[in-house]
Amino acid sequence: MLSQDGIRTQLQSRKANFALSRDLYCDPGVYQTDLEQIWYKEWLFAVPACELVKAGSYATLQVGDYPVVIVRGTDSRIRAFHNVCRHRGQRLCAKTSGTVTKLVCPYHQWTYDLDGKLAWARDMGADFNPAAYGLKKVHCVDLGGVVYICLAEVPPAIADLARTAATYLAPSGLADTKVAFSSSIVEKGNWKLVIENNRECYHCGGSHPALCRTFSDNPKIGAMDGPQSASPEILAHWERCEAAGLPSRFVHAPDFQWRLARIPLLNNAESYTMSTKAAVAKRMGKMPFNDAGSLLMYHYPNTWNHFLGDHAITFRVLPISPTETEVTTTWLVHKDAVEGTDYDLETLTHVWLATNDEDRQVVEENQKGILSPAYEPGPYSPIQEEGVIQFINWYCDSMGKKLTPSTSLAAE
Repeated sequence: MLSQDGIRTQLQSRKANFALSRDLYCDPGVYQTDLEQIWYKEWLFAVPACELVKAGSYATLQVGDYPVVIVRGTDSRIRAFHNVCRHRGQRLCAKTSGTVTKLVCPYHQWTYDLDGKLAWARDMGADFNPAAYGLKKVHCVDLGGVVYICLAEVPPAIADLARTAATYLAPSGLADTKVAFSSSIVEKGNWKLVIENNRECYHCGGSHPALCRTFSDNPKIGAMDGPQSASPEILAHWERCEAAGLPSRFVHAPDFQWRLARIPLLNNAESYTMSTKAAVAKRMGKMPFNDAGSLLMYHYPNTWNHFLGDHAITFRVLPISPTETEVTTTWLVHKDAVEGTDYDLETLTHVWLATNDEDRQVVEENQKGILSPAYEPGPYSPIQEEGVIQFINWYCDSMGKKLTPSTSLAAE
């Protein structure tokens, strides 16, 4: 297992605009350090808020060693807790989702209110103080319809992202949506390979025939330096959308950890469908037209999202092992849209179910090649893989600062 000194050395020796070393993608020590320095310290996308339909609705997820439960309280507030009973450590909720009136440990029935307070514990003696044994909290925030959590004792600042996301997501009306479908797959590849694959469309023409009906693989369409800089078709799209009240221009964190921009789909397509037409008859929120394109929202280390005129798609990445990653995709539609009348599930999900499986195959073959002792890092294309370069620089810089606080290790 690579030590932190070894990780630091490999980060420092990386060539600018080149892929990472074999160890940084595969080594168990690197994976554990990734968990400790990235996944246990950064804000993570957890669930769309509409998945927690009513008081008592909950969802669970596993972040490395930490099981987490997210629940909507009787006051409608969404909270997150460590999914661990304060008695003898049993997981409270074993299912991925459900609805409860109280959080009850299945082992000895310790019972918690939806705000985490211990409400009942049998035969604990006269000196027992229930107030001292509430569930341990996890930081949790709803960013305009997408719920983020952070396991750190003191989380990073999130105010800028919160303000920006609330503004950009408002027209989609995520508070008035519902989950139409959700899919989870395991990709046998390191989590960084999953994100890298998402951050470029260099591979799209050869791998994604269904997606390329509507999503352009022209690298210039995603070449954005700021709110006034993009390809002509995107600039025209921004002007049209903003005239209709849709925030659209490219905005990002200083280190590119998050970014949002609304892009047009190919040939005036309305949605990610085989026909290129809207998949859902009832539009999202206050979207003024079907061909509003896709509002792309990225946040490292674990999410990318598409918000369209007729539906939204969220993607959540969670690491399982050095060479396994879970990817969960959720399709959201207007809460009043009726399946079979306003939308057909196969039409809604076909493109991205196919694309996800194609990406899984790409990532798994990528991982198999990197596992070879013959692998050595190759150069990224500055034209086609700008997004990958940004991600890898963010990763290296973040790891470098956390392992050696005074040093920045993004390739110069």
